[in-house]
Amino acid sequence: MESQSTPKIIISEHETACGKRFGQLTLNNPSSLNALDLDMAVIMSDTLKRWQTREEMLFVVIDSVGGKAFCAGGDIVSMYKAMSDQVSGTPKFIEQFFSVEYELDYLLHTYPMPVVVWGQGIVMGGGMGIFAGGSHRVTTETTRIAMPEITIGLFPDVGGSYFLPRLPDNVGLFLGLTAAQLNGWEAQSLGLADFVCASDSITPLLRQWQDARWSKDVAVQISQSLHDCCGVPTSAKNRVAPWRSLINKACNGDSIVEVANGILAIDAGDCEWMVRAQSTLAAGSPLTANVFFKQYHIGKQLPLHACFQMELDLACRSSVYGELQEGIRALLIEKDKSPKWRFSAIDKVPDEVISHFFTSPWSTSAHPLAHLG
Repeated sequence: MESQSTPKIIISEHETACGKRFGQLTLNNPSSLNALDLDMAVIMSDTLKRWQTREEMLFVVIDSVGGKAFCAGGDIVSMYKAMSDQVSGTPKFIEQFFSVEYELDYLLHTYPMPVVVWGQGIVMGGGMGIFAGGSHRVTTETTRIAMPEITIGLFPDVGGSYFLPRLPDNVGLFLGLTAAQLNGWEAQSLGLADFVCASDSITPLLRQWQDARWSKDVAVQISQSLHDCCGVPTSAKNRVAPWRSLINKACNGDSIVEVANGILAIDAGDCEWMVRAQSTLAAGSPLTANVFFKQYHIGKQLPLHACFQMELDLACRSSVYGELQEGIRALLIEKDKSPKWRFSAIDKVPDEVISHFFTSPWSTSAHPLAHLG
């Protein structure tokens, strides 16, 4: 447990000029790029649940300490330890962590009052799960958004089954397969963010919100204040826009093999962004690519709660198969960056292996996230 002097989640309440209040949750784990661990997820969920029952609460702000990262992902080092300690079956910690994390993400998506998420710096994996749930998703000039799970043998989770298939031109399939990074303006252009503000504007915004006399339509008032602070100057190019038609064409394939070959066949020229995306796909987990392709197409048809239920099934299956453990080992434990994937190529993964990932360890009524639907 953290001492009270260094909480990983700083909980604040701010009184406004009209006597109402708004809450603020600040991720405070900068040494690990604000990676979300189990305790942090529990604290956030419990606090949000308390605030939603109080009539004087107007909205919630979620931000972070340190300019480098909003949240770089989940606490995968703890996952590795849990998988190493238990040689068979789903480790209890894995089930608990993902259940709590996904419930938090779902709570944010369905929260009864506005949630402003300040996505400064790195917003990846588990951080994207929090960010995507906001009603007012703010990026800045330092934002770097990505779903990099293919590099560790997991799959784009935290609601990726829901929000990635709903992006235009099959870009969501491309992002999940390549871990391609987006800046704040690119994320906004694709519908993954709502506003782009200067990173140092949050302090005056908080002060402005404290001084405000809030109307009944709080969401509109927040949107106006965020819109007023937009227009941060940029020299950044939209690296995605020139490739949209080629990405859409490549990702329209009927199989993951066809899609992957289509992406890798794109002539990237001297575009570093596309070259890196292709290289990540080529070096990533063939199992993840197969799982995500099916997950993406199933998720297109599912409501939000069912996407999270499916993802918990996938996460538990992933925890006992060995691919995730190997990916974390190579990236963060031994750091040799040479994972030995279970399969040598995307077309070598048997259909029965993929099908197994989409079975549930639980009956429908016993599912840990059954209460979401």
